[in-house]
Amino acid sequence: MRRMNQILGLFFSKDVRKQNPNDFAKPGRDLENNQASLFEKLHSSESAKHERQRIFGPLAALTFNLVVAVGIIFLNKWVLENVGFQFPVCLTVIHYAVSWALMASLKFFSILPASPSSELAPLSLFTFGFVNSVSTGLANVSLKYNSVGFYQMAKIAITPLIVLAEFIWYKKRIAFSKVVALTVVSVGVAVATVTDLQFIFLGACVAMAWIIPSAVNKILWSNVQQQQKWTALPLMWKTTPITLVFLVFMIPLDPPGLLAFHWSFSSTSAILMSAFLGFLLQWSSALALG
Repeated sequence: MRRMNQILGLFFSKDVRKQNPNDFAKPGRDLENNQASLFEKLHSSESAKHERQRIFGPLAALTFNLVVAVGIIFLNKWVLENVGFQFPVCLTVIHYAVSWALMASLKFFSILPASPSSELAPLSLFTFGFVNSVSTGLANVSLKYNSVGFYQMAKIAITPLIVLAEFIWYKKRIAFSKVVALTVVSVGVAVATVTDLQFIFLGACVAMAWIIPSAVNKILWSNVQQQQKWTALPLMWKTTPITLVFLVFMIPLDPPGLLAFHWSFSSTSAILMSAFLGFLLQWSSALALG
């Protein structure tokens, strides 16, 4: 019996004092290594996600802007010529009034994003309203007096002017991904809309007068969104009333006959559809600039 106990002790007994201390630490190290590996995978996944957003975000916003811009160009031209609503400034007023009503609805249902803590100075709001009204008002005037092709070529010329002005004023270099996105959008708009390049002297003068305030307007929007952390809809909500005031004072620049216009169901529907696209255009432009 004693002999049997010695044999069993030889196989099953172990001197704890002679064990390697690393044997106790190994499970802990394995757990730490697994946690570190998991964290590294999650971190790399998040980094890849942010990188995809950084690259494809501007392209998606600009593509959305492209689709809306092409649609509103043809619809506004249809309204100004075929519907017979030959009042480009008043059409712009309707656009901004509908935009304000849509944003007021979003705010009523608490869908409109909150404004950032930094408030815009009164002078900044005044500048925004004035430049925005001149830019958008002249845009529709230019569309009235120019062919779609000439109007769109003038609009495409705004993009390099913006890049040059931002480099001169802010020493800002545009990211390569945004250069690619802007090039794709410009080429896409040109292919989709430039069908004729009829030259009309009055229209060319209006287009030249429109290019500079339009470029300044986009630079202001981009600067406020990027530097002061404003997003598209809150900034639109803040500046639209000021823009409307300036546009109302510009209505006398329209040709006479506004009060005599016949508001049929078809003409009203076309104008309201144009206004809805105007809201989408303003929103998509702000998204692209942000």
